[in-house]
Amino acid sequence: MKRLQDSGASYFVLDLRDNLGGLVQAGIEVAKLFLDKGDTVIYTVGKDPKYQNTIVAETVPLVIAPLIVLVNNKTASSSEIVATALHDNCKAVLVGEKTLGKGLIQSVFKLNDGSGVVVTVRKYVTPNHMDINGNGIELDYQCILDRDEVAKHLLQCHTRRNGSSQWLSPHYFPSKGTKYSDGIELGQLLILPAHVAISAHHPF
Repeated sequence: MKRLQDSGASYFVLDLRDNLGGLVQAGIEVAKLFLDKGDTVIYTVGKDPKYQNTIVAETVPLVIAPLIVLVNNKTASSSEIVATALHDNCKAVLVGEKTLGKGLIQSVFKLNDGSGVVVTVRKYVTPNHMDINGNGIELDYQCILDRDEVAKHLLQCHTRRNGSSQWLSPHYFPSKGTKYSDGIELGQLLILPAHVAISAHHPF
Protein backbone atom coordinates (compact mmCIF):
# COMPACT_ATOMS: atom_id res chain seq x y z
CA MET A 1 0.00 0.00 0.00
CA LYS A 2 2.83 2.38 0.79
CA ARG A 3 4.33 1.72 -2.63
CA LEU A 4 0.97 2.31 -4.29
CA GLN A 5 0.47 5.55 -2.40
CA ASP A 6 3.96 6.72 -3.35
CA SER A 7 3.14 5.85 -6.96
CA GLY A 8 0.08 8.09 -6.95
CA ALA A 9 -2.83 6.11 -5.46
CA SER A 10 -5.03 8.80 -3.94
CA TYR A 11 -7.30 6.74 -1.71
CA PHE A 12 -8.15 3.13 -0.98
CA VAL A 13 -11.33 1.07 -0.69
CA LEU A 14 -11.22 -1.63 2.00
CA ASP A 15 -13.87 -4.30 1.39
CA LEU A 16 -15.08 -5.88 4.65
CA ARG A 17 -18.38 -7.17 3.29
CA ASP A 18 -19.20 -10.77 4.33
CA ASN A 19 -16.20 -10.75 6.68
CA LEU A 20 -17.47 -12.30 9.93
CA GLY A 21 -14.22 -11.59 11.74
CA GLY A 22 -11.91 -13.94 13.58
CA LEU A 23 -8.84 -13.09 15.63
CA VAL A 24 -9.52 -9.79 17.37
CA GLN A 25 -5.83 -8.92 17.65
CA ALA A 26 -5.48 -9.27 13.88
CA GLY A 27 -8.27 -6.74 13.38
CA ILE A 28 -6.64 -4.35 15.84
CA GLU A 29 -3.31 -4.57 14.02
CA VAL A 30 -4.98 -3.92 10.66
CA ALA A 31 -6.66 -0.79 12.03
CA LYS A 32 -3.34 0.47 13.39
CA LEU A 33 -1.88 0.46 9.87
CA PHE A 34 -4.02 3.50 9.07
CA LEU A 35 -4.22 5.35 12.41
CA ASP A 36 -2.10 8.14 13.81
CA LYS A 37 0.02 7.50 16.88
CA GLY A 38 -2.18 7.84 19.96
CA ASP A 39 -5.49 7.27 18.15
CA THR A 40 -7.90 4.99 20.01
CA VAL A 41 -8.57 1.69 18.24
CA ILE A 42 -11.17 0.28 20.64
CA TYR A 43 -12.21 0.25 24.29
CA THR A 44 -13.02 -2.89 26.25
CA VAL A 45 -15.38 -2.53 29.20
CA GLY A 46 -16.68 -4.89 31.89
CA LYS A 47 -17.79 -5.00 35.52
CA ASP A 48 -14.39 -6.22 36.64
CA PRO A 49 -11.78 -3.41 36.45
CA LYS A 50 -9.22 -5.84 35.06
CA TYR A 51 -11.29 -6.00 31.87
CA GLN A 52 -11.27 -2.21 31.36
CA ASN A 53 -8.79 -1.37 28.65
CA THR A 54 -8.03 1.27 26.02
CA ILE A 55 -6.16 0.08 22.94
CA VAL A 56 -4.32 2.77 20.99
CA ALA A 57 -2.05 2.97 17.96
CA GLU A 58 1.60 3.14 18.99
CA THR A 59 3.19 4.19 15.70
CA VAL A 60 2.61 6.46 12.72
CA PRO A 61 0.36 5.10 9.95
CA LEU A 62 1.71 3.04 7.08
CA VAL A 63 -0.31 5.15 4.63
CA ILE A 64 -2.15 8.44 5.02
CA ALA A 65 -4.45 8.27 2.00
CA PRO A 66 -8.15 8.30 2.94
CA LEU A 67 -10.25 5.14 2.89
CA ILE A 68 -13.71 4.02 1.89
CA VAL A 69 -14.70 0.96 3.93
CA LEU A 70 -17.39 -1.30 2.45
CA VAL A 71 -19.54 -3.15 5.01
CA ASN A 72 -22.77 -5.14 5.08
CA ASN A 73 -24.94 -7.20 7.44
CA LYS A 74 -22.31 -9.95 7.51
CA THR A 75 -19.52 -7.64 8.64
CA ALA A 76 -18.93 -8.65 12.27
CA SER A 77 -16.60 -8.82 15.26
CA SER A 78 -13.00 -7.90 14.44
CA SER A 79 -14.11 -6.50 11.08
CA GLU A 80 -16.40 -4.11 12.94
CA ILE A 81 -13.46 -3.10 15.13
CA VAL A 82 -11.48 -2.19 12.01
CA ALA A 83 -14.40 -0.28 10.49
CA THR A 84 -15.23 1.76 13.60
CA ALA A 85 -11.59 2.54 14.42
CA LEU A 86 -11.04 3.99 10.96
CA HIS A 87 -14.39 5.76 10.86
CA ASP A 88 -14.32 7.30 14.34
CA ASN A 89 -10.78 8.61 13.82
CA CYS A 90 -11.84 10.31 10.56
CA LYS A 91 -9.73 8.03 8.38
CA ALA A 92 -12.59 6.41 6.46
CA VAL A 93 -16.11 6.75 5.16
CA LEU A 94 -18.42 3.75 5.77
CA VAL A 95 -20.47 2.63 2.77
CA GLY A 96 -22.93 -0.23 2.29
CA GLU A 97 -25.29 -1.77 4.86
CA LYS A 98 -25.57 -1.71 8.63
CA THR A 99 -23.23 -4.29 10.18
CA LEU A 100 -24.14 -7.37 12.23
CA GLY A 101 -23.26 -6.06 15.69
CA LYS A 102 -21.06 -8.62 17.45
CA GLY A 103 -18.95 -7.12 20.19
CA LEU A 104 -18.77 -9.47 23.18
CA ILE A 105 -15.69 -11.05 24.75
CA GLN A 106 -16.38 -14.42 26.33
CA SER A 107 -14.39 -16.83 28.47
CA VAL A 108 -14.92 -20.55 29.02
CA PHE A 109 -14.84 -21.74 32.64
CA LYS A 110 -14.38 -25.47 33.29
CA LEU A 111 -16.64 -27.23 35.78
CA ASN A 112 -15.76 -30.17 38.05
CA ASP A 113 -17.68 -32.66 35.91
CA GLY A 114 -15.58 -31.79 32.86
CA SER A 115 -18.18 -29.60 31.23
CA GLY A 116 -17.83 -25.86 30.86
CA VAL A 117 -19.79 -22.67 30.86
CA VAL A 118 -19.29 -19.69 28.59
CA VAL A 119 -19.49 -16.34 30.37
CA THR A 120 -19.44 -12.90 28.79
CA VAL A 121 -16.74 -10.95 30.65
CA ARG A 122 -16.51 -7.73 28.65
CA LYS A 123 -17.55 -6.02 25.44
CA TYR A 124 -16.13 -3.69 22.84
CA VAL A 125 -16.97 0.00 22.68
CA THR A 126 -15.94 2.15 19.72
CA PRO A 127 -13.64 5.19 19.94
CA ASN A 128 -16.81 7.31 19.86
CA HIS A 129 -18.13 5.29 22.85
CA MET A 130 -20.80 3.36 20.94
CA ASP A 131 -21.68 -0.19 21.97
CA ILE A 132 -21.19 -2.46 18.94
CA ASN A 133 -22.94 -5.55 20.29
CA GLY A 134 -26.53 -5.94 19.14
CA ASN A 135 -26.46 -2.51 17.53
CA GLY A 136 -24.14 -2.80 14.56
CA ILE A 137 -22.49 0.17 12.90
CA GLU A 138 -24.48 2.89 11.21
CA LEU A 139 -23.36 3.93 7.75
CA ASP A 140 -22.33 7.22 6.29
CA TYR A 141 -23.60 6.34 2.81
CA GLN A 142 -25.22 3.45 0.96
CA CYS A 143 -23.39 3.92 -2.34
CA ILE A 144 -19.79 4.59 -3.40
CA LEU A 145 -19.07 8.30 -3.37
CA ASP A 146 -17.23 10.46 -5.82
CA ARG A 147 -13.96 12.03 -4.78
CA ASP A 148 -15.47 15.39 -3.80
CA GLU A 149 -18.00 13.83 -1.43
CA VAL A 150 -15.32 11.71 0.27
CA ALA A 151 -13.11 14.74 0.72
CA LYS A 152 -15.94 16.86 2.11
CA HIS A 153 -17.07 14.18 4.56
CA LEU A 154 -13.62 13.50 5.98
CA LEU A 155 -12.78 17.20 6.21
CA GLN A 156 -15.97 17.81 8.18
CA CYS A 157 -15.26 14.84 10.44
CA HIS A 158 -11.76 16.01 11.22
CA THR A 159 -12.90 19.59 11.78
CA ARG A 160 -15.55 18.43 14.27
CA ARG A 161 -13.02 16.25 16.04
CA ASN A 162 -9.97 18.49 16.18
CA GLY A 163 -11.05 21.90 14.96
CA SER A 164 -8.72 21.66 11.95
CA SER A 165 -8.93 20.37 8.39
CA GLN A 166 -5.29 20.81 7.42
CA TRP A 167 -4.55 17.08 7.55
CA LEU A 168 -6.15 16.25 4.18
CA SER A 169 -4.09 17.34 1.23
CA PRO A 170 -6.05 18.09 -1.99
CA HIS A 171 -3.67 15.95 -4.07
CA TYR A 172 -5.36 12.85 -2.66
CA PHE A 173 -8.40 13.63 -4.78
CA PRO A 174 -7.38 14.04 -8.42
CA SER A 175 -9.82 14.62 -11.23
CA LYS A 176 -12.29 11.89 -12.12
CA GLY A 177 -11.71 9.46 -14.91
CA THR A 178 -8.46 7.85 -13.84
CA LYS A 179 -8.50 4.21 -14.95
CA TYR A 180 -6.55 1.20 -13.77
CA SER A 181 -5.85 -1.82 -15.92
CA ASP A 182 -8.97 -3.61 -14.65
CA GLY A 183 -11.17 -0.76 -15.88
CA ILE A 184 -12.14 0.63 -12.47
CA GLU A 185 -13.04 4.29 -12.80
CA LEU A 186 -13.88 5.88 -9.45
CA GLY A 187 -11.33 8.62 -9.20
CA GLN A 188 -7.93 7.16 -8.36
CA LEU A 189 -8.53 4.27 -5.99
CA LEU A 190 -7.62 0.69 -5.28
CA ILE A 191 -10.22 -1.77 -4.04
CA LEU A 192 -8.81 -4.06 -1.36
CA PRO A 193 -11.04 -7.10 -0.79
CA ALA A 194 -10.64 -8.23 2.80
CA HIS A 195 -9.87 -11.85 1.94
CA VAL A 196 -6.93 -10.71 -0.18
CA ALA A 197 -5.67 -7.48 1.30
CA ILE A 198 -5.88 -8.48 4.95
CA SER A 199 -5.51 -12.24 5.05
CA ALA A 200 -2.05 -12.09 3.49
CA HIS A 201 -0.68 -10.74 6.74
CA HIS A 202 -3.63 -10.75 9.15
CA PRO A 203 -5.78 -13.86 8.54
CA PHE A 204 -9.01 -13.03 10.33
